Amino acid sequence: MPSLPMLLAFALICLGMVLTPGPNMIYLVSRSICQGPMAGLVSLGGVALGFVVYVLLTALGITVLLFAVPFAYDLLKFAGALYLAWLAWQALKPGGRSPFQVRDLPADSNRKLFLMGFVTSLLNPKVAVLYLSLLPQFIDPAAGSVLLQSLALGFTQVVISVTVNGLIALSAGSIALFLAGRPLWMVVQRWLMGTVLAALALRMVMEGQR
Repeated sequence: MPSLPMLLAFALICLGMVLTPGPNMIYLVSRSICQGPMAGLVSLGGVALGFVVYVLLTALGITVLLFAVPFAYDLLKFAGALYLAWLAWQALKPGGRSPFQVRDLPADSNRKLFLMGFVTSLLNPKVAVLYLSLLPQFIDPAAGSVLLQSLALGFTQVVISVTVNGLIALSAGSIALFLAGRPLWMVVQRWLMGTVLAALALRMVMEGQR
């Protein structure tokens, strides 16, 4: 299992990343504003199931890869650093879009809301690459089972993501009104997250060189 300091560091990174706008957040906020908070929560259930699928596949894949391919751990960490650097640029580049600039969506049944949330999560490549790039940075093959470490980290991310997105879904209307006249807040959030991602990517590259 990951150490407590490692788990806390991972949780802080996940918290910052879940606050970065993406397809899942945009869909959930749109649902909450157009159809009400309960619709957003039902959609979130589907999104969460998609997260669980990705966690299981990623944990198994990382475990198999590390045991089958020499130097796979270092290669995976370096590839993850490049991806996190790209995410940092996406957060910092001009023209970033707030998830609270939503589009109108028709009212759907709870079953369809759940399925749409699930499909939205599965078809979001950012989720898959996120797990593959972030989890290996916090896994120590010498600290025990790679599979258990991957699962512990993965489900930590799921819990944080579901909690934060649930709160956002419940308060999406109020947040949208608050931010409507305060675009500077979204700019500050984007720059803060971009800086954290860039620093993490640089740290991984430096550790890889050592």
